[in-house]
Amino acid sequence: MADGARDDRPLTHEDILNWFEVGAKPAEQWRVGAEHEKFVFRLGTHDPIPYGGPAGIEALLNGLKRFGWSGVYEGEHIIGLERGKANVSLEPGGQFELSGAPLETMHEICEETGNHLEEVKAVAEELGIGFLALGFTPTWRRDQVPVMPKGRYKIMREYMPKVGKLGLDMMFRTCTVQANLDFDSEADMVAKFRTSLALQPIATALFANSPFVEGKPSGFLSSRANIWTDTDADRTGMLGFVFADGFGYETYANYVLDVPMYFAKRDGQYVDLSGKSFRKFMAGELDVLPGDRPTLKDFADHTTTAFPEVRLKQYLEMRGADSGPWGRLCALPALWTGIFYDSQALAAAWDLCKGWPLEEHERLRADVARLGLKAQIGGRSAAEVAQDMVGIARSGLKNRNRLSGGMIDETGYLAELEEIAASGMTPADRLLELYHGDWKGDVTPVYEAMAY
Repeated sequence: MADGARDDRPLTHEDILNWFEVGAKPAEQWRVGAEHEKFVFRLGTHDPIPYGGPAGIEALLNGLKRFGWSGVYEGEHIIGLERGKANVSLEPGGQFELSGAPLETMHEICEETGNHLEEVKAVAEELGIGFLALGFTPTWRRDQVPVMPKGRYKIMREYMPKVGKLGLDMMFRTCTVQANLDFDSEADMVAKFRTSLALQPIATALFANSPFVEGKPSGFLSSRANIWTDTDADRTGMLGFVFADGFGYETYANYVLDVPMYFAKRDGQYVDLSGKSFRKFMAGELDVLPGDRPTLKDFADHTTTAFPEVRLKQYLEMRGADSGPWGRLCALPALWTGIFYDSQALAAAWDLCKGWPLEEHERLRADVARLGLKAQIGGRSAAEVAQDMVGIARSGLKNRNRLSGGMIDETGYLAELEEIAASGMTPADRLLELYHGDWKGDVTPVYEAMAY
C-alpha cells in the first residue's frame, strides 16, 4: 500500500503528524494489502538459492518479467519487481516476498496470491527451484544462507549483533504473512491499534508454523516469533504506551523518532547511520551527514525500520504470523478484515482483551511462541480466545457481505483457522506429529509437505 511520502523539503514535527493524519480514509475507501514471504530452495538438495548464476534469485526475478512485471534495480542488480500497485521484493536471505496491491475483498486478495504463486512456480520449475511455506527455515544454518545485494541489508547485518542475539536469524531465516488495513480517524486508529496489538499473540498461535531449526525440533512452535524476543529491544515488542491514556499519532511519532536509525538514502546509495538519532538528523547534527536534514521520504523509510508486532504507517500492519500455505495466506487478511472493518466486530474483539493486565502482553507474546494455543491469558487458554476471535471475524465478514462472482461471502477464508482454534492444535503441532511419527525423526520430508 503506497505511503505517498515524496517530499524533498526539510522535515518538521508538524509534517510527521500530518503524514500520519493523511493516511485516514473514509470507510468506503478502505482497502486491504496482503503480504507474504516464502523460502526459496533447490529441488532435490533443499539447499538455499544464491543470488547469481543461471538458476539463482536473479534469474528468477528476470524470468517473472514475462508476466508483465518491471524490474527494480539497485545499481546493476535487479532486487525486485513492480506491476501496478503490487511489488515483489527480496528479504536479506533471498526470501521471496509479494506485497500485494490494496484491494477491496478477500476474493481479490486470494486470487492475487494464487496468481502470484502460479507465476513464480512456472518460472521456478524451469530453474529447479521450489518454495517453502514455513515461518523459519527448517534445516539451514545461518552461515549457509546467501546474502542478497541490497545496501540496507548490509547495514542491518553489521548492526544487528550489537543489539540482540537473534537479529541475524530474523533477517536470514524467517518468513511471515502480513495484512495492512486502513482507519478513518485518529480515534479509529487507536481502537484498532490497541485491539490488534493485544490480540496479535493469539494470531501468532493460530499461525504457528515453524517448529524446526537446523533439522530438529527447536522447543518452540513458532521459532520465528521467538527470535523477535531477542532481536533489538529498541524497535520490537508490544508497545505498552499504545494502551495508555492519550495515545495517538504524536505518541507513536515520538516512539519512531526515538528508534535508532539504520540508514538514509543519498544519491541512490545507502548511508550507514546505524544507531544514530533521527531527532539529531532533523536538527542537522549528524556527524556522518553534517548539516543534512531529513525529508518526509527519509521519515517514511525510517518507519519501516521499527518492528513492533503492529506497526503504524499511513495504515496499520499486522506483523505477528508465520508464513504458511496458500489457504492461510488468504486467512490472515480475512481474520483482521473481519475484525477491523465492522464496528460491532471491532468492539467485540476489544471486549475479549481489554481486561488483560499490561504486563501480561509481553508474557503472552513469549508464551505463544513456545506453547501455541496452550498458552494462558486472563484465566483462559489461547485456544479459547482464538475461537472467540475467529468467530468475531466471521461475524464481521458476514456483515460486510462482500460476495464473489459465485455469490459466496468472505467467511470461507476463515475455515482453516476455525478448525485450528477448535482443535487447540497449531500447524506446528501437526508438523511435530509427523516428525515423531511418519517422518521417523527426519525433517527433510517437510520440503515436500510444505512446498507451494
